[in-house]
Amino acid sequence: MSSVDITVIIIFTLLVVGCGMSFAGSGKNMKSYFSAGGALPWWMSGLSLFMSFFSAGTFVVWGSIAYQNGWVAVTIQWTMCIAGLVIGFFIAPKWQKTRVLTAAEYISERLGERVKKVYTTIFLTIATFSTGTFLYPVAKIVEVSTGLPIINTIIGLGLLILIYTAVGGLWAVIVTDILQFVVLTAAVLVVVPLSLQEIGGVSNFINKAPENFFSLTSGEYTWGFIVAFALYNLFFIAGNWAYIQRYTCVATPQDAKKVGWLFGGLYLISPVVWMLAPMVYRVLNPDIATADNEGAYLLMCKEVLPIGMLGLMLGGMIFATSSSINTALNITAGVITNDVVKPLWPKIADAKLVKIGRLTTVLLGFVTITIALLVPYMGGVVEVVMTMAALTGGALFLPPIWLLFSKYQRGFSILTTSILTLVINAYFKFISPWLFELSLDRAEEMLLGVITPVIFLATFELYYRATKQIAPRYAQYKQLEHAKQQKAEVEAQSAELNVEQSASANTKGNQVIGFGILVTGLILMCLAILAEKGNLVVGTMACLVTLVGAWLMYKNKISEIEGGYEQA
Repeated sequence: MSSVDITVIIIFTLLVVGCGMSFAGSGKNMKSYFSAGGALPWWMSGLSLFMSFFSAGTFVVWGSIAYQNGWVAVTIQWTMCIAGLVIGFFIAPKWQKTRVLTAAEYISERLGERVKKVYTTIFLTIATFSTGTFLYPVAKIVEVSTGLPIINTIIGLGLLILIYTAVGGLWAVIVTDILQFVVLTAAVLVVVPLSLQEIGGVSNFINKAPENFFSLTSGEYTWGFIVAFALYNLFFIAGNWAYIQRYTCVATPQDAKKVGWLFGGLYLISPVVWMLAPMVYRVLNPDIATADNEGAYLLMCKEVLPIGMLGLMLGGMIFATSSSINTALNITAGVITNDVVKPLWPKIADAKLVKIGRLTTVLLGFVTITIALLVPYMGGVVEVVMTMAALTGGALFLPPIWLLFSKYQRGFSILTTSILTLVINAYFKFISPWLFELSLDRAEEMLLGVITPVIFLATFELYYRATKQIAPRYAQYKQLEHAKQQKAEVEAQSAELNVEQSASANTKGNQVIGFGILVTGLILMCLAILAEKGNLVVGTMACLVTLVGAWLMYKNKISEIEGGYEQA
């Protein structure tokens, strides 16, 4: 990498960390620290949800599949579009109406403290492990681009991410997510035309591509796998505790719907754009080893990007992929603080709880770093991500979703479903291949993981309905839900201070986002001047990004002036 690329990475790192750290004073209470005050604009929450989900494996996991198998990587990601639309119509507004800080709080209200403790223990164990699998792809990207040892990058990046997440809370996560979205969109829209130019145009790319490279399915990624993965994504995006936070931190059920719809719309378009680069690289260089497939995206970028742009792309990839980490750290710390510590000391002050939340984030960060260091010994990141999806997706995330729609399910049925599904999945993954040489392929493994909890929950539902056994705590929960709704309506009418605080936080968020985008546009302009190739593409993108940043800052300034007149 050139000195210009390294300089750009350093500048972008300082920009992202600075934007996150600017919210150091925003977490004055639990609601502001873990849910951004509960009135986050829907478009911010939707973009953050997109970045939190997509960044975990787009460049490494899906990039590897796109290089090896072609268009099927797009097909797989289109299942996320379908999931987002379904969630927007039916599930997201249900979560918003619960008015909870965490999913564990909902489980406590609906099923009781004992069930919550068991569920929380399972969630924290698996979530902590999963976060480590998110950190590994970030370090892999840096290793491929710079040659730095992966151990050093895992430790360094892990420390950097946990610092700004611990300091800024959910606002730091949201704002840095949006900044990364803009940067990566701009960078990829530069990479795609330059990649196609390198291969000699679209027609040449299509003609030279391997046979069946543009098939909707390929190899182990069969239609059975696609259907199972679609169900998994529906359960995961709707029921993952970190993503539930994106539906509950907005002001109204309609806003929650828009969060899901925005996510689905972005996943209709983005997979086509994102996956072209590694697919083109397969045609340019078809012989890289299987173990190196995980770096195909960055290798394509190194091939075509002008000076400095690789640094910006790498910086965007690093922090976009880290979005899954800071999201997971924030919600896991929230569960520990709100649902473990707070019940033990009910009278503890909010300020102390926020300090505990920050400390918990730091400790979880160290655990994440340790797990990421172990990923290469578990078969590589693709194997780990797919295994985690098959083992835990349906078992953990479907039961709480089912609860939103059923008055019959109770603690016994929910816990039985989750625990038995985890046991069955683990048996076929680890024990039956060893004892009986009976192994499931990837499609069968995924189908087992999502169908098993559906069968258990449907059986319980039919039995309880047939015997007319409404859950014992259901009436109590509905009373609590009604009381919370009335309280929210009263607060909306009378608590002008809270409205002003939310508006102030949203204005600051817009300001920081606008500033970050404007600086990114100026960086792109400098790179367009320095570029030896692709000047027109980089320059055009620089102008667009700069205009977006300037418009956001201007709009915020006008809002401040109008707000000042209203107060006067």
